[in-house]
Amino acid sequence: MFDFVRTHKRLFLFLILVLILPSFVVFGIQGYSGMTEGANATVAKVDGQAITQAEWDASHQQQAQRARQQMPNIDPKLLDSPAARAETLDALVRERVLAVASDKLHLAVTNERLQRLFVTDPQFAMLRNADNTINKDLLAAQGMSVQGFEARLRQDLSLQQVQGGITGSVLAAATPVNQALDALLQRREIRYARFDAKDYLAKVKPSDADIEAFYKSHEAEFRAPEQATIDYVMLDLAVVKKGIPVPEEDLRKYYTENASRYTAAEERRARHILIKADKDAAPDIKQKAKARAEALLADARKNPAAFADLAQKNSDDPGSATQGGDLDFFGRGAMVKPFEDAAFAMKPGEISNVVESDFGYHVIKLEAVRGGEKKPFEAVRATIEDEVRQQLATQRWAEAAEQFTNTVYEQSDSLQPVVDKLKLEERSATVQRTPAPGSSGALASAKLLEAVFGNDAIQNKRNTDAVEVGPNQLASARVVQHQPARTLPLAEVRESVRQRLVITQAEALARQDGEARLAQLKADANSGALTGPATVSRAQPGDLPRPALEAVLAADAGKLPAVVGVALPGQGYLVARIDRLLPRELKPDEDKALQTQYAQAWARAEAEAYYQALSTRYKVDKRVDPVAAAAAASAAKP
Repeated sequence: MFDFVRTHKRLFLFLILVLILPSFVVFGIQGYSGMTEGANATVAKVDGQAITQAEWDASHQQQAQRARQQMPNIDPKLLDSPAARAETLDALVRERVLAVASDKLHLAVTNERLQRLFVTDPQFAMLRNADNTINKDLLAAQGMSVQGFEARLRQDLSLQQVQGGITGSVLAAATPVNQALDALLQRREIRYARFDAKDYLAKVKPSDADIEAFYKSHEAEFRAPEQATIDYVMLDLAVVKKGIPVPEEDLRKYYTENASRYTAAEERRARHILIKADKDAAPDIKQKAKARAEALLADARKNPAAFADLAQKNSDDPGSATQGGDLDFFGRGAMVKPFEDAAFAMKPGEISNVVESDFGYHVIKLEAVRGGEKKPFEAVRATIEDEVRQQLATQRWAEAAEQFTNTVYEQSDSLQPVVDKLKLEERSATVQRTPAPGSSGALASAKLLEAVFGNDAIQNKRNTDAVEVGPNQLASARVVQHQPARTLPLAEVRESVRQRLVITQAEALARQDGEARLAQLKADANSGALTGPATVSRAQPGDLPRPALEAVLAADAGKLPAVVGVALPGQGYLVARIDRLLPRELKPDEDKALQTQYAQAWARAEAEAYYQALSTRYKVDKRVDPVAAAAAASAAKP
């Protein structure tokens, strides 16, 4: 048989190719399609236009990046939570709806309006040059071109116009505003009586039968959750770094090759006199400005000590003229190139020739130079060693991760082999199926805990597979002891049951007396002594618990005195008699501010209602539940 195969090898290869190729084509294309299908999958439609998964992901990355820039210490988990991703999709859909509406309504932004906004709006001050043109360098630093910035600004203005007519036309009439503010800030004068459960504790003496009956009726509340005692190990870059030796000569070589990183950036302090002349100005105007600059240069060289006074009286730069032309210290890239080239070619005390830039003509005096010094090797040795170790650890991470993964799997009856091989620290913990509040590292990983409570770890007593618990972090655990969820026996929780029962019975007694007092007051509102008077409102609740305050403020005050009673879970019962209604008490400026806030809230509500109408008109179709889809995407990440 084997001789036949060897003799007809070419024939067999051909047959194998015929059998395999069709399936490869089918499954290969299917696999490739599966890779691209996810990114191109439609997650929502607006007016028939698709929003893809890739667009959603890109938009969320941009939102997360902005949040990190504004709040560097924010928890990354918050930025990538299902709720955060759902908000991104909602914002993307809203933007598309408004864009479609803007197009259908033929709303356009003229070049004149765009320029006027850029010149007058304070939020763009950092992007404006002295002549109100766009600072291309700052835009480039943010990864944006002038054309891209203008297009984005024009789009934002167009979207604002869609709802601007709604929010700008809301009129907050005095009557509904006052009614709303009265409901919020109205004050009520009350007298009340409290029946606190704590005052009834001494009266409660539950029997053994009472305790057993309460336990049986509340067994679900006395259950111990499933838990496991585990040993676990974690591999990360810090562990890999520890085992990497770095020879001294390598550190010195790194220092030499990266000398610029250990040299303080050179900065220069200068004063200047600017004679403005637009780069597109007529030649005679520019010549006149240059002649004036030449004259000021001559005056400055005659008396260098008076340069500041000369700049203050003659410079056309409003930002520095009042400071005697002082520009403070600046580094390379902060000034226009002709100015920078001149300043960095001078020595302290020197005055330049006339320098031409896009702003006009400058006369520069260099005041001081700082920086440029190279730090000695000894001063940065520790930093260099850490950087080199980090780089080497990153390079060796894949190898160490493979060793870790293979060892915990191939020698699954113990964690000791991987501890010995990679010099890891074995730790112990007691865990449940979900991460405990405040947990960190491996114990905060839902994926690791899922593996811990899997059949392989619990029943077969094997190590869990290596689980990625963070960037460049792998962990594996081994179950030492497993405790299933169980109802705790009465003997073990008897005291807890008794305390719960005592509180419950004390609350019942307090409520019983409170309801009796309520009935008495309803029959005769002036019977018996009450605490007070006290004036309460939502802004000033006094010592009333929130449920009692809401009951007092919600009670019908059409006929006074009015009586109300309210149970306070865990506390007891409260009875209150409402004697008087008092108007809101605010200063004139506070009242005006509240009216403004009410009008703004009303405008937002009207705008939201209009947006919902547009969503219906332009057929918003969310193909996925944003929160569920985001949660699934997050769970699918390695």
